[in-house]
Amino acid sequence: MTTAPTTPRTSMRLRELVFGAACAASVRAAARLGVADALDDTPRSAEELAEAVKADAKALRRMLRALTCYGIFAEEADGRFAHTEMSRLLREDDPHSLRSIALWCTEPWTWAAWPKLDKAVRTGDSVFGELYGKEFFDYLHEDAPESAQVFNRAMTTSSVQSARDVAELLDLAGASTVADIGGGQGHVLAALLEKHPGLKGTLLDLPRVVENADPRLREGGSLADRVSIVPGDCRRSIPVDADVYIIKNILEWDDDSTARTLRNVVAAARPEARVVVIENLVDDSPSMTFTTSMDLLLLLNVGGAKHTTKSMITRMEAAGLVVGEVRPVNAYLHAFESVVPG
Repeated sequence: MTTAPTTPRTSMRLRELVFGAACAASVRAAARLGVADALDDTPRSAEELAEAVKADAKALRRMLRALTCYGIFAEEADGRFAHTEMSRLLREDDPHSLRSIALWCTEPWTWAAWPKLDKAVRTGDSVFGELYGKEFFDYLHEDAPESAQVFNRAMTTSSVQSARDVAELLDLAGASTVADIGGGQGHVLAALLEKHPGLKGTLLDLPRVVENADPRLREGGSLADRVSIVPGDCRRSIPVDADVYIIKNILEWDDDSTARTLRNVVAAARPEARVVVIENLVDDSPSMTFTTSMDLLLLLNVGGAKHTTKSMITRMEAAGLVVGEVRPVNAYLHAFESVVPG
């Protein structure tokens, strides 16, 4: 084998990448300490920030210096630290905050799972049961309530933010009913109903999920009179009739669960009903570094997988859907338009 020459830049880049855990851990620590929240538009010294967040000033300076190398915070010429576009996303009050998501992606269980990636790649299966003696969601709800809360906040944050983009993208002219299948707390459904005053909607998800539905959808909420909340498992049946079905970010389980969900939608829907599947893709996406990382985390924790454009279309067609246009929702989501054949 002929060895190609290695440039110092290439060598240093790989050295930086293998220390990626240091960056992730620093982001997590900054989020948990509330450093971004303690910093406003006026740069502050490490000592001032340390006093605000109850940390050691020297250690905090070291961590902030590391984060500045990734564009998270900036160090001024006088040694004070200032916000960057990225560091502001760690603030709790930023409308585009990624604080909860940053915490979720660096929860304690992730640090135990990542070193087992080689085994997951060899077997194609989750390693979570081996590590914790039970399935992922059972572990969260039974043994790690704090992590479950972080998960719920992260999913809520992500849903609220993407719901606006979905509502902006979808043309629901001519539709009178929409169903959000496996829709979690119903943020997408709420956004669609607010945009289309004549629309009625149904939210279907597991009982423990829909009991915490968006307050706008529950009794007494601003949209309650236009919503039906149906507890159920879309992998078993979908007892909902609608003009448009939305399936967002739930077709990431094993192939059998994905196939059953799609078949259940086709069985429930009338001919010519629209079915819009919204997913992260690991190809043809400007966010592939992000989505491929999520794909590997899914392999580790539940044995699931993100889709390519082809794999998603293949599964939808196998269920009997006629797939049409595939459009980006935002930088990390794509919408697959389809109809139930007549």
